[in-house]
Amino acid sequence: MILSARRVGPTGMVFGLDMTEEMLVVANRNIEQSGLKNIKLLKGDIEHMPLTDNAVDVIISNCVINLSPDKARVLREAFRVLKPGGRFAVFDIVLEQPLPQRLQGDTALWSACISGALLKEEYLRLLGAAGFKEASIEVQNYSCGD
Repeated sequence: MILSARRVGPTGMVFGLDMTEEMLVVANRNIEQSGLKNIKLLKGDIEHMPLTDNAVDVIISNCVINLSPDKARVLREAFRVLKPGGRFAVFDIVLEQPLPQRLQGDTALWSACISGALLKEEYLRLLGAAGFKEASIEVQNYSCGD
C-alpha cells in the first residue's frame, strides 16, 4: 500500500483491505510510520468488498485469492468495484496441471497457497465469467514433486 500511495501521490487514494484486526493494526502502524495520508484501511473480506460500484482504478491482489473458498465471487467483486477500463493485477499461484488427489486436501499446502490454487484455464474462465474482457496470465514455473 505504501508504494502505491507514493505512486498515486497526494491527490490519489489507496485502500487496504483485510479481514483481520491484527493485520489492520500492523498496516496502520506502517502507514503512520510512513507519514502518508492517502491510505484508508478497510475491514472486510474479498468476497464482499466494502466499496461502492466503480470505486477504484486499480486492484492489486497479492497471494490471497487462492485462499478464498469462492473464487468466482471474489473475481465478480473485483470487477464490480473497478471503474470501467480499470486494471486488476493479481500475484497468485496457478496450476498448469491438477494436483495429485492426495495433496488436494492437505491443510499445510492450503495455507501455503497451493491446494487452493486453480488451474490456469479455470482462472481465465472465471475472469471472463466475472466480466473481464482482456485477461492474461504470465506464469513463472515452480515445481513441487508429487
